Amino acid sequence: MTPYLFLLLGLAILLFGGKILVDGATSMAFKLGMSSGLIGLTVVAFGTSAPELLVSVNAALKGNSDISIGNVIGSNIANIALVLGLSGLFYPILINRNQLRFDYTLMIIVTILFYLLSLNEMITIWEGLILFGCFLGFNFYLFRNLGKGVIDENEMVEEELEEVKNYSWLISVALFFGGIIGLYAGSELLVENAVKISREFGVSERVIGVTIIAIGTSLPELITSIMAALSKRTDLALGNILGSNIMNILSIIGITAIIKPISVSPEFLASDYLWMLGFSLLLYPLMRTKMKISLFEGTILLLGYGLYIFFLL
Repeated sequence: MTPYLFLLLGLAILLFGGKILVDGATSMAFKLGMSSGLIGLTVVAFGTSAPELLVSVNAALKGNSDISIGNVIGSNIANIALVLGLSGLFYPILINRNQLRFDYTLMIIVTILFYLLSLNEMITIWEGLILFGCFLGFNFYLFRNLGKGVIDENEMVEEELEEVKNYSWLISVALFFGGIIGLYAGSELLVENAVKISREFGVSERVIGVTIIAIGTSLPELITSIMAALSKRTDLALGNILGSNIMNILSIIGITAIIKPISVSPEFLASDYLWMLGFSLLLYPLMRTKMKISLFEGTILLLGYGLYIFFLL
């Protein structure tokens, strides 16, 4: 029973570490004069991806590449099918044409690039540099268009700023470094006990990576998207998912591969990559038909996720 408790403890520490890291860094960024939009694109976006990043890097360094890859592929599948599906059940998500033209198109291009780079069953340092270079280019585009009507100021970030902007420098720095320590400790517990559980049940690290770890590290996106749907900020719910999928591939796989090349098992290429591509492509007609994701579309996505888990297990 101990590995399960430690895995849950690791996940809780990981998510809490990510939260206080974002709070501390957001407070420091505000004190340095950054706008809410810029904080949202940098501090908050990176902070919510920090759990996935730490888990993937930690797993790669320990030689558990299936967890590194599975974490990202599973998170991207869960973001579309599970998170967006559930969000659509709470409140119809209206589709912005700019999101359809730019964010969705970029997500498809990045997903296909990820698949093509993986065909040789290895993400090398050079391929990691390509992905990370695209990540920098993507952020440069966002910075240039911030405040020009293309990228909006983030009201949710402004609400978070109200909570943390009065923190002292001492508290802000303590939260920031406490978050880093929490992320490291949580990722250690999560990866180590996920491997133990996979060996105990005789299931592959790939299955553990695309299910338990991927869903666990996607909780921030799930909570953010459902809260955005409930508050009727549906553009934020969709943007959160599309942006997260782009960032997961470009930054997490890119940085992890730069630190240590990631091997890709044939099982991923024969199954999980195709499911990830399939869900990404399915999203287009669901969004385009009525320019919204509501109860019907959300149900289709959730049923699709159920099928994926059924065939996986």
